[in-house]
Amino acid sequence: MSPSTAPALQVSGLSVQLGGRRVLRDVNLRIDTGEFVGIIGPNGAGKTTLLRSVLGTIRTERGDVRIDGESPARARARVGYVPQRHEFAWDFPITVEDTVMTGRTARIGWLRRPGQRDFEAVAEALERVHMDHLAARPVGELSGGQRQRVLVARALALRPCLLLLDEPFTGLDMPTQELLMELFAELSREDKAVVMTTHDLIGALHDCSRLCLVNRTIVADAAPEQLTDPAIWMETFNVKATNPLLRTIGVAA
Repeated sequence: MSPSTAPALQVSGLSVQLGGRRVLRDVNLRIDTGEFVGIIGPNGAGKTTLLRSVLGTIRTERGDVRIDGESPARARARVGYVPQRHEFAWDFPITVEDTVMTGRTARIGWLRRPGQRDFEAVAEALERVHMDHLAARPVGELSGGQRQRVLVARALALRPCLLLLDEPFTGLDMPTQELLMELFAELSREDKAVVMTTHDLIGALHDCSRLCLVNRTIVADAAPEQLTDPAIWMETFNVKATNPLLRTIGVAA
């Protein structure tokens, strides 16, 4: 299959073991351009492991990952990744603009200086997350919400075809959550594929075009309005029919 006709992301028969424990089992997932997909599941379900498998940063036991028809290694310069906020070294003495510029490394290359196109991409990314007015500020002086927006801009600076987001709303105030959710939906309408792990079930149900319920494998994969069977959610989260979660998301029996 040529890159021009391939899905943005194709995961086939993926299984992963970490520390002798099976974290993912026989995961099959296809995501096309223009989709905004929420990866939903409890802690320890393998959501972050799935994203890292797509990035090619962890060893898989079996299975195949293709990004736009290519291996993760060959497609890396077309994938934007937003890690969980605690994974970034915020005490490093670097400005907002320089932090976002590090997102261009896959295109610039190591030990090479950025050019005009790189600075334009960084400026555009900062503007999209409403952080352009703080470009010269040290990242260590930013609030939690500002730091998250910088990480998103860092991923967008790559101008990716696939955007991977790992719990982007953790610890954020509501206005910042709304700003980012609107941005992610907008990016999908621009024919980017957006994949987000999240514990924000209400937001994902409202804004994502598809939800993948994960608990070490794909339990269900459908548009939010089709996921009305309580049994699916009970299996994913290992809860009883009386759990308040089911009433909260409107699927209680």
